[in-house]
Amino acid sequence: MKVLQRRAITLAGLVSGIALTAAPAALLAQANGRAPDPNATRFLVPVFRSADKALGVQAADAVRSRVGQDLGSRDAYVLTKEDIEAIADVARENDITVLADEIYGRLVYDGEQHSIAAMPGMAERTIVLDGFSKAYAMTGWRVGYLAAPAAILEGIVKVHQYGIMSAPTTAQDAALAAVMEGEADVERMRAEYDRRRRLLVDGLNALGLETFEPRGAFYAFPRIGSTGLDDETFAERLLTEERVAAVPGSAFGPSGAGHVRMCYATSYERLEEALVRIGRFVERARAAVPA
Repeated sequence: MKVLQRRAITLAGLVSGIALTAAPAALLAQANGRAPDPNATRFLVPVFRSADKALGVQAADAVRSRVGQDLGSRDAYVLTKEDIEAIADVARENDITVLADEIYGRLVYDGEQHSIAAMPGMAERTIVLDGFSKAYAMTGWRVGYLAAPAAILEGIVKVHQYGIMSAPTTAQDAALAAVMEGEADVERMRAEYDRRRRLLVDGLNALGLETFEPRGAFYAFPRIGSTGLDDETFAERLLTEERVAAVPGSAFGPSGAGHVRMCYATSYERLEEALVRIGRFVERARAAVPA
């Protein structure tokens, strides 16, 4: 398998993108039997997708990647099958390796998650990262896994074995039990998250905080410009005045400004109370906006 050191996509179907750092870039070169180039570009392909923008993908020698937080973990947007096929086309045409973090892949509503590794001609050029933190609610157990072409995986293992011995035995046993016996619990959890999603999204929209419908994970990303506050001020004051926590959208990059991220991974009753408090806060903030 030919792997190009200078070209790699970071793909975030449901999570933030992961860029190739110096060590993985060197591994890609080693898998190809070449000495690593210390000046090589490590990640190249800008990818963006939002409710009002088309998917943009191009192969280019650029040092920056705009994948980052523009997908998934910020606002729970899910790449469509057509989106992923477009990325796969570019990867195949330009001999690009894709690093896909699919940690939220089981928490998708209104359809199914599509893995780029399953697209024709992509298994041999895709590194898939996943774990048990989200689907099985095992965040503190710190157990994950990786699937990759053998030539790349061989190099990854060489680096990994000097960074960590292995996951603890108890964590591995728990992960095995989750896979063997936890499927019904995953489905129940997803259904409950879906119920909470509807409550929070409908509630925020009813308050005049425009919120598009998240298709996966457990985050909402309302637009808060109608309050006359920037996102950092909104989040700080909401926490101080009403004891409701939200993350400023600008923490995820410039395109997140004017939004906040809210998480519905808590009880239905707490979300109901949170909406009451957010409503009070929004009413006060709007009343203070000069006419």
